[in-house]
Order: sequence, then C-alpha cells, then structure tokens
Amino acid sequence: MLTFFGRGSAFCEEQNSAYFLSDADMILLDCPMSAFQRIKTMDLRNVSRIYVLVTHTHGDHISGIGMLIDYEYFVGNVPVTIVAPSEPVRRDLEYYIKNLEGIRDEWFEMTDVNTLSANWLKTVVPTTHSPELGGKCFGYVLRIEGKTVVYTGDTNTLDPFIPYLQKDSILYTEVSSQKSPIHLSAESARETIKDLENQGVTVFLMHLDDEEKIVKTMNRTQSRPAPLMPAQQDGDLVEDSAMKEVLDISEQLYKEMCSGKKNDHIMLFLYLTELGKVLVGADRASFWKWDKRRKKLWTTSAIGVEKIEIPDDTGLVGKAIKQKKVLVTNDPYNDPDFNPEVDKKTGYLTRHVMVLPVADVNGEAIGAYQLINKIGSQNGFDEKEDIRKLSLAALICGIALESETFLEEAYHDKLTKLKNRMGFYSDFARVYSEYMSPECDKPMSMFICDIDKFKNVNDTYGHNAGDDVLSFMAGILQSSCSAKDMAYRWGGEEFIMIMRDTALAECAQKAEVIRNAVMHTDFPADGKILHCTVSFGCRQFDPKMSIEDNISEADKHLYEAKEGGRNQVRY
Repeated sequence: MLTFFGRGSAFCEEQNSAYFLSDADMILLDCPMSAFQRIKTMDLRNVSRIYVLVTHTHGDHISGIGMLIDYEYFVGNVPVTIVAPSEPVRRDLEYYIKNLEGIRDEWFEMTDVNTLSANWLKTVVPTTHSPELGGKCFGYVLRIEGKTVVYTGDTNTLDPFIPYLQKDSILYTEVSSQKSPIHLSAESARETIKDLENQGVTVFLMHLDDEEKIVKTMNRTQSRPAPLMPAQQDGDLVEDSAMKEVLDISEQLYKEMCSGKKNDHIMLFLYLTELGKVLVGADRASFWKWDKRRKKLWTTSAIGVEKIEIPDDTGLVGKAIKQKKVLVTNDPYNDPDFNPEVDKKTGYLTRHVMVLPVADVNGEAIGAYQLINKIGSQNGFDEKEDIRKLSLAALICGIALESETFLEEAYHDKLTKLKNRMGFYSDFARVYSEYMSPECDKPMSMFICDIDKFKNVNDTYGHNAGDDVLSFMAGILQSSCSAKDMAYRWGGEEFIMIMRDTALAECAQKAEVIRNAVMHTDFPADGKILHCTVSFGCRQFDPKMSIEDNISEADKHLYEAKEGGRNQVRY
C-alpha cells in the first residue's frame, strides 16, 4: 500500500507525502521539500520513472518538485513526470516549475490525468479545501495490489470520496485536531469513518497537526495514523514508526515502574497491552487476570472499554485459559464461544480475535492476552507470525502477573483475606501519603478494634472456632467499607479501618454502627453459634505526627474502652 515520507500538516517538520511502487515505476503523491530530502537518500537504481501526482499547489505539497527534477536530471538520472489533476492546476505547475524554479522543458515531463495511461490510476476526485484554491484541489482513486485506494489530499469533507469506497477499499484521509472551514476535523469525521469501517473499509489518517489529540479523538474507530517509511541517517536505518512506538512505550513503562507511583502492576499491564497492540497492528488489546479463588476473569486494561469481569468458564478468554492454547477466530460472530455483549453495548464491530494464555514459571495458566481486529488486514490474525511478535510481551505479562500474585499474597492475611500490616504500610506509602502532608486540608480517620475476651473463645471452643470468629469479623468489617475505606488485620484479634475524607465524628459513628451490628450477630464457629463484642479506639490523623504515633493515640482510646467495660467506642 502507501508508505509515507511524512504525515504532518503544513507546519510540521515532515509534511504529508506518500509513495508506492508499480513494476519499475515509483509514484509519489505530492512532493514537499521534506519528501525530497528523503527521496534523495533512497536507492532508486531499479526505478525507471518517477511520477508525481499533485493534489494542489500549496507549498507544503509541491515545494520539493523543482529540487526533485534538478536532482534526478543531474545526479539520479531517473526521468520525472509531473501529473496534474486538471488543466488549471497544470498551468499553475508549469508557471511554478519553469518560471520560478527556472527548469528547462527537457529536464522533465508534464501531463495530466486525462492523457496519462497507467493501470494504477483509476480517477481523480475534485474536492473542497481553501476558498483561494477553489476548483484546484483533488484526491486520487488508485489501484494498488489489487485494491481500491482512495487518497483525499487536503479536504474539508469526505462526501466526494464516499462513492468510491466499498468493502476491502483503503482510505487515506486528512484529519485535523482543530475545527475549521478548510480542514476535515477528526471529531466531525469520526462517525463517518466508523460507518465506513463497518462496511469493510480500512482507514488511515494523514496530514495530522496533533497526532496525540487526533488518536484520542478517534479511539472509538479502528483507524490509525498512516504508516511511515524507515528514516535514513548517515546510511543507517533509524526507527520506523512501529519501532518508534515500541521504544516510546518501553521508555514510558520503564519511567513509570521507577517512579514509585501506586498501581505499578496495573500500569505495567496497560503499557504491555498497548505494546502488543502496536506489535501486531491490532485495534484493541486487553490483558485478563484469572482470579481462581472467585472463579472470575477480569481486566482493567481493555483498550476502549471500562473494566470487564466475567465467569472463568465463559468466552474465548476462558476457553483459551482452560485449554492452555492459543485461540484465533477471524469470524467471531459465528463462533459459539464469542461473547458479543460488549459490541452490542458500544456499537463496536469485532472482526478478528486472538487470545494467548499466559502462564507462570510452572506452566500453569494465570491469565490471557487478547487482541482484537488486525488493522489493514481482511484475513485477520496469523497464528504463527503474530504469536512470534507477541511472545515476549506475553511472557513479561506472565512474569509480572505472577510477581503481583506473590506480592498480593504477601500483603494479605491468609485467614481473613484482609490486607495485613505489610499491606497497611504499603498503602500508606502509595494511597494515603497525600493525607499525611501538612498542606493537605482533607481529613482522614481510623479506628483500631479488638474482639473482647477472644482468648476465651480459643480456650473454650478451640482454635478452629477462633479462626471462624476472626474470618466472620473480617467479613463484617469488609462489608462496612465504603469506596474510600479499607480494613486491615493488624494482628491477633485486632483490626484497623482507615477512612479517607472522614472526620473523627463520622469515624466514631461508623465504629458505633459496627459495634452494634457485632453485638447482635450470630457468629458461626466450628459448628457452634457464638456471640461476641468489640471495643474501638478512634483517631483523626494528625499529619504532623508519624503513622505510628497516630496509631498509638488510637490504641490509647482502645485501651480506655477495654478498661471502661469493653463493647464501646472511645475517642
């Protein structure tokens, strides 16, 4: 298909220009100076002629034509033919080349689309752009590798090109991050592009003024920036666009992992799924974690959708994990294991799916890597080649997930499933650190509680009964947590709850509710029913004091509750 020297707008360093090869011919679509600089470094010994298809005569489209003609006539010795889309544009080009550039007739050829006979040219399409260039702006319909390829040039509408687009066509369209009367904005084009993609058209974006903003705007489509050719520098190959993306993602991942921010593993999975998306040219990617205890599969890194949670025995992800093998389907709607509910909810059209199970060091499946819709391919994912590209990213995901699992186990109490003291201090370093800053004006409170006369439970009913009481108590605390609360097993029969954005009075009120609930609850314990009470000490954190000193103050109030007769809240 088309390979781009640059895909930027007029004020970018590498302006929009592309080429393709047909037999021994090289066909350029426009030739700004930035494209000429790239062409003169290429090995064109096997090229018999260069054709330059001109869309219009702005400098960011034709400023390199004169230099190209000069260079090829005096140095490269490849004949150059300039192709004008209309007679008025032809006259403008002749004036520019002959009068402004001072080039002789014998140094090049000039023709137009009406007289050119080439199997790769189907037609030229008039379009609208700048009023000053009214009637002089065009796009091209080409035939490349057996496919219809539409190149819009600069345009403020897709309407003239729609009749030439059908299933298996490829569209290269200008989109701008800004709304203006002379350029097609990404926001206004998004729905049309989605409709075209649903009809089987592959869409690439070009003439980009702000790539990051445009990609975000178009994230609900399957479109992506047009592919760039590798750059040459001092004779050495420099990163092409895909490799640049891979290196950029790797660099950002490294920085994030060394930053000390919270959710390191979540961030790791996000970057690795984005990496996999780039490596195989997928539209979407997601990394699924297998929660064997809850028998659930869930992802927080599904590109384009919110968190998804499903039973572990459903869907293509569940099947790939259970069978421990890669699954590829390029006809998902006729696959009984494909779940179309997300597509129904979002309007997305899934054409291709590949799922790689991810294993730990013992070879046991612990998650899965899923890719959706291979961009620019009607055949979909290639199981052999795409697995080869993804294997390293999937391996790192597996190692990271296993590491996260070990870390989570270290941070959690096995009996109660609450976070333990190690998890408590980890959360303080990451989640609660801002509340411990003297500049923070948001309150954070805590209580520490203790099951009254718990030793009597163990001595009278046995340790199994004691364990049941601890687990049941943990469940009550966990169910009492709001989105900004977290319960911890502090040790033995002591528990702590941290409450962000909560003042002391609210903390004490919640403790009172829990105390009352425990007092009136039947505790099943090793086949028996027991009744327990709990004492509480509450404290609003003072940022000027250490974590330990704040806990010590809460513990003093707990001691007061114990000494005052138990089953009460003190603060």
